[in-house]
Amino acid sequence: MPVRYWAAAAGMLLAALAAALWYQQSAPEPAPLVFEPVASAGEDASITVHVSGEVVAPGLVEVSASARVAEAVAAAGGTTRHAALDAVNLAAQLRDGQQVVIPTVGEGRAVAGVASDGRVQINSATSSELEQLPGVGPVLAERIASFREENGPYETVEDLLEVSGIGEAKLESLRDSVVVP
Repeated sequence: MPVRYWAAAAGMLLAALAAALWYQQSAPEPAPLVFEPVASAGEDASITVHVSGEVVAPGLVEVSASARVAEAVAAAGGTTRHAALDAVNLAAQLRDGQQVVIPTVGEGRAVAGVASDGRVQINSATSSELEQLPGVGPVLAERIASFREENGPYETVEDLLEVSGIGEAKLESLRDSVVVP
């Protein structure tokens, strides 16, 4: 092939790369999370949760006992422009001592349902993430997720014994693969 073809191909490649870079830099920044909690009468009890990841002021925050994830994120100063809010259930009920991780765009759901050490977080994992567990297929994964939705978050790994289809032997096979944040 003549040199002019190679030069034309290289020029087109550089133009495409420049356009992709320009588009990535000019993409609009996501709006920061703004949440105004609604106070209920007689709301005295409070809980402490750890908010980390893409928030303005990561750390411990104190919120009402009936607070949702969105309120904890707001108490941590809101999100940064790199936050992947679509990977977090902002409406989830909080419990004392819980950690809420706001992932970076690009990390997405993998961070929401799987801990950094690779264990599956049974209180935030999707059914498909639960299927990664040893011996857990689609039916059992759906039972684990449904039980959590109907009865609230799991407090301990042993709470899995309440799920139909999980006995002592199955629990032992899952114990090292799951985490209850």
